[in-house]
Amino acid sequence: MDAGPMNSFNKIHSRNPLQERFHQRKSSRDNLDRFIPNRAAMDFDYADYMLTDGRKGKENPAVPCSPSREAYRRQLAEALNMNRTRILAFKSKAPTVADPFSKYFSSPVYQSKPVKPRRYIAQSSVGTLDAPEIVDDFYLNLLDWGSSNVLAIALSNTVYLWDASNSSTSELVTIDDENGPVTSISWAPDGQHIAIGLNNSQVQIWDSASNRLLRTFRGGHRLRVNSLAWNNYILSTGGMDGKIINNDVRVREQIIDTYRGHQQEVCGLKWSPSGRQLASGGNDNLLFIWDSSMTFANSRNRWLHRLEDHTAAVKAVAWCPFQGNLLASGGGGSDRCIKFWNTHTGSCLNSVDTGSQVCALLWSRHERELLSSHGFTENQLTLWKYPSMVKMADLTGHTSRVLFMAQSPDGYTVASAAGDETLRFWKVFGAPEEAKPAPKTNHEPFSHLSLR
Repeated sequence: MDAGPMNSFNKIHSRNPLQERFHQRKSSRDNLDRFIPNRAAMDFDYADYMLTDGRKGKENPAVPCSPSREAYRRQLAEALNMNRTRILAFKSKAPTVADPFSKYFSSPVYQSKPVKPRRYIAQSSVGTLDAPEIVDDFYLNLLDWGSSNVLAIALSNTVYLWDASNSSTSELVTIDDENGPVTSISWAPDGQHIAIGLNNSQVQIWDSASNRLLRTFRGGHRLRVNSLAWNNYILSTGGMDGKIINNDVRVREQIIDTYRGHQQEVCGLKWSPSGRQLASGGNDNLLFIWDSSMTFANSRNRWLHRLEDHTAAVKAVAWCPFQGNLLASGGGGSDRCIKFWNTHTGSCLNSVDTGSQVCALLWSRHERELLSSHGFTENQLTLWKYPSMVKMADLTGHTSRVLFMAQSPDGYTVASAAGDETLRFWKVFGAPEEAKPAPKTNHEPFSHLSLR
């Protein structure tokens, strides 16, 4: 009794299993939908065409046409969306899915910044002045540009002042042969007073406005004074005797402290912009970092860091204007490297072999760039991009090592002096923005200079 239905079911099941499964699914409570065309989603004009004229070509093929005409027909049908095959539409077209990431990439935060146009860097000087009898000595510091826009240069025994606002030149002082030549000069922060170091170990303070000698420091050093650095009213002096002396120019007994660490002459000396740290480089290949807060500590060795990485004299030292604890230093002929230091930790961050003697370093105040001047063998100035240290330009013109550099108060122009007895000016750090023109009373520096 039970075998008949089973055989009948097996026969039907084996004949068409898909049909059987379809009927089972249709009888379930979850599948009661009927397929009713959606009139709103249908194109009735297209449907009428396909049911009448559109089928004539397929059912009654016409005479074969040329390949070019057939290609034209296919392109036309595609352009008019005539390649569709369905006539009935059972549901509306699915809405376009929005890109979930589009709002992030279209946000201004993620949009790329506009590319800054590359600055033109003139590789030749904009002006040249004669500098006869300049002492060709790597260890001296004979050029400085004050905050009042007056450039000071020492030529043998005489200090000259060149006013960049009107290109006028004046003589400040001539030292007698017994005490000369001048071995270092440095403007005070006020741009009016200037310190002059001499070969006889003395230091003089002059008032440039009245051409008057104000003070002479004696007895501090035993040999010539190679380097000078101001920190407000404190004048630090570095000598050939290896000593660094801090002088308070306001008081009668001016010596307030002495730093001892160098074994040979101190040829590089710079206070940090904060006035808290002093960097000194010497002919003993050493670089010292001194902390002003440790001045009166009861310790024989009062330096913060004693850095021995250079293999030649360290004259070029420059503090970074945009990062207070970053110092750049340059080595002499057998070193040729520019090194970058974290003066908080004393660690060397990077070292770049320039291929020639590093005589001076200057940071740009407007861009993350560093300018170096060199001696043997190219006698060039080189502009570097920091921190990548990609070389941006070589500035040539000097025929002897470029011993000294100074930067204008606005930070755009650099003066360089070399053993070839020339003083050259370079627009290496760009030009002031046109939107912020200088006041009419301040003339463009070196506008009256004629090229030699």
